[in-house]
Amino acid sequence: MRIWSAGVATEMTMDHYPVDAGTRIIYLSPFVSVGACFVISVIYVASLYVWNSKHDRDHPSTIKRRFFSVFVVMLVAPFFVLTLTSKDVFQHYSMWQIMGFRREGLFSAAFVPLLLTMVLFLGPLSVQLSNGIWRIYSEPMYWINAVRNLVWLRNHLVAPLSEEFTFRACMLPLLLQTFRPTIAMLITPLLFGLAHLHHIKERLQNGRPLREVLIVSFFQFCYTTIFGIYSAHLFVRSGHFVAPFVVHAFCNHMGFPDFQEVQAQQDRKKYLFIGFYVLGLIGWVALLPTLTSPSWFSNDLFWATEM
Repeated sequence: MRIWSAGVATEMTMDHYPVDAGTRIIYLSPFVSVGACFVISVIYVASLYVWNSKHDRDHPSTIKRRFFSVFVVMLVAPFFVLTLTSKDVFQHYSMWQIMGFRREGLFSAAFVPLLLTMVLFLGPLSVQLSNGIWRIYSEPMYWINAVRNLVWLRNHLVAPLSEEFTFRACMLPLLLQTFRPTIAMLITPLLFGLAHLHHIKERLQNGRPLREVLIVSFFQFCYTTIFGIYSAHLFVRSGHFVAPFVVHAFCNHMGFPDFQEVQAQQDRKKYLFIGFYVLGLIGWVALLPTLTSPSWFSNDLFWATEM
């Protein structure tokens, strides 16, 4: 049974309707929540192309202009949450709480999902440990140079911050007022994956063959959508923005696993690394339900009872 509570429908409250265990309140119509999320995603992508520039995406001037663009989007996107969220929801939670900015469970949200994701990356991390790359991160100069590098700042800070804020913190609170968490967690990743297809234009401008561009872009759409599902899962289960943000930054740092490097190893090392890859995947699957339990993060937001 579903009860219409607010949004574009007539406003209702729990006092007006008896609610049993099988009742689910729908605060927003699908047209409003999905439509708003679509508009937000269009605004985000369009903001990257408002500048008339002949430079590629890694040129300093392009990066700086896009930094400004996405920060403007981050100022605009919360107004969708503020204006469309049901009054019934705001009676119990503030806008910032449903967007994942809460004190309760913050420490756990910052570290537990990151540790879980490191288990998934056990294979790549073992390769880095073996080839000594990890030593670079212990050098202070690495971090000093990193924070001065615009590409590094984009990949590790601005992109995760703006994308998680826009596609998770601003979209999911709207979708969760319409859909069950399992459905809402599938909608934003599709928009997130589609938003990355704008790279097709840049690759074609760089002179890459159309066939190659389509293959690379399809692959990127697939893995960004899969990551989007995981990121949405972390946001919904934890009720915290910091959880998907930290994980997104870590995944951008690690990059897509380099299976060719594993294949190039000698037999004993190769099979050892393959074992770590498999062990990491199994461990991640086994730990995922436990380490993303809402109880870890004091998540009592309006959708928590449906998980």
